[in-house]
Amino acid sequence: MPEIVKPAEGEETPSNFIQDYIVEDLKAGGQFEGKQVHTRFPPEPNGYLHIGHAKAVCIDFGTAEKFGGICNLRMDDTNPTKEDVEYVDAIKEDIHWLGFDWDDRFYYASEYFEKMYEFACRLIEKGLAYVCELTPEQMRENRGDLTHPAVSPYRDRPKEESLELFRRMRAWEFEDGKMTLRAKIDLASGNFNMRDPVIYRINRARHHRTGDTWCIYPMYDFAHPIEDMLEGITHSLCSLEFEDHRPLYDWVVDNVDGPCKPQQIEFARLGIDHTVMSKRKLRALVENGHVSGWDDPRMPTLGGLRRRGYTPASIRNFCDRIGVSKVNSTVDYGFLEHCLREDLNLNAQRTMAVLRPIKLILTNYPKNKTETFEVENNPNRPEDGTRTVTFSRELYIEADDFMEEPVKGYFRLFPGNEVRLKTTYIVRCTGCKKDDDGNVVEVYAEYDPETRGGNTPDGRKIKGTIHWADAKTALDAEVRLYDNLFLDPEPEAGDKDFLTLLNPNSLEILTGCKVERGLQDAQAPRSFQFMRLGYFCLDNKDSKPGRLVFNRSVSLKDSFKPKKK
Repeated sequence: MPEIVKPAEGEETPSNFIQDYIVEDLKAGGQFEGKQVHTRFPPEPNGYLHIGHAKAVCIDFGTAEKFGGICNLRMDDTNPTKEDVEYVDAIKEDIHWLGFDWDDRFYYASEYFEKMYEFACRLIEKGLAYVCELTPEQMRENRGDLTHPAVSPYRDRPKEESLELFRRMRAWEFEDGKMTLRAKIDLASGNFNMRDPVIYRINRARHHRTGDTWCIYPMYDFAHPIEDMLEGITHSLCSLEFEDHRPLYDWVVDNVDGPCKPQQIEFARLGIDHTVMSKRKLRALVENGHVSGWDDPRMPTLGGLRRRGYTPASIRNFCDRIGVSKVNSTVDYGFLEHCLREDLNLNAQRTMAVLRPIKLILTNYPKNKTETFEVENNPNRPEDGTRTVTFSRELYIEADDFMEEPVKGYFRLFPGNEVRLKTTYIVRCTGCKKDDDGNVVEVYAEYDPETRGGNTPDGRKIKGTIHWADAKTALDAEVRLYDNLFLDPEPEAGDKDFLTLLNPNSLEILTGCKVERGLQDAQAPRSFQFMRLGYFCLDNKDSKPGRLVFNRSVSLKDSFKPKKK
């Protein structure tokens, strides 16, 4: 079971071994002495970015920023079967949303196809690559094991013959799978990635940028180091699964005669409990209708997190505070929520909303009277000023703010008890009205006109304060309450069928909720603290004038308990 990481509040800056490596590289005598740090973020445009990619984005761009360097954005579009311009646009939008920019350094791997082909031809000419006619099945059968080397009857093919066949591969003369180009390295290597790996395959699929120009495409392990070299990358930062591929990365760098020699450094991927990160599994959630789309607020995609109300600052803070490690671990989802809660507590406007409303009627309040009260927008930001709310005889309160027969420790409305209506008056409950099924539909109370502002001139203590909405002016709203998409904290572990672990209560939709009239012109992605209820944002897809839709971003209560210094 992976370690659960719970970073402590106020702790020292988390360790970052990547930065330690770079410091050594830049020192006098280091391999990059006198050079500008140059990184890249190279997503494959075959899906949408998620919170795991956000960590990589923050590492790639953040490392460059740390050392006064630059970072490229590169679309690694070497697999035409799954890639699409839709994903390219979404990736660019997400990175900009996080607050990073690549200036004019936006590239496609496909821009280098001709150069990669030339490098491959040179490897053949140097006797370091050959055309192999083994099928994928035959290649697997002949890959050997730890005591037996791999075998290829084509390894000693004359380089002139391989070069001619490779040119014919490019010329569309062969069907998919008929031939591959393999690097000639070491069939007996203990690292199976070095046992003459395939570096080119035939794939007669139309490419989203190059169309039908190419029918042969480089494998990632061959293309990636070449792209890094051509762009002048100093530090190629990638996830830990590429550690065993580093010898191949270095072999390509050493043998294709590129303009520079980048250094590959691997870091652990981000894991979060109650979440899946696999693109395949996320796609299954979408295609099988378990979520509404890639931007469903329960999804770990950046589009989903943005729709839920996560802010760029909260995500970047989260990524910075979990640190950079060489050991895979799983981070408590509560810590991600903690980072969001910190940000919204400082910056979100306060407002009153009633999610499960029942009427509160102040029987001694004048029927036609309406008052106004000034309420602060954010106690943490006096510069945000105040807003005006209306108050009248009939109000809405939360259904659970009234109990006809209170339990011990209940200090809200019940017959004979007094509470403070936020900012306005002290009221004393006098009773309620029920429907034929015994459900409370109205609560009755009397207000004390001497307590305007919520003060008690006689000094009596009021234990309970509740929020409310004016029935005359309140707006209707739909509110969506979200919970973990998975009940199991490790839905991707072992051979689990993750689709059987879904939380059937991950979404609750409330209609007929009541919110302050001042929210009528609010627009997504604005966030609010609904007093006593949590942090909510306007849904960026479904909310529109005349139909307010709010998503709960995070509750007020923080289940994550950071350690104090």
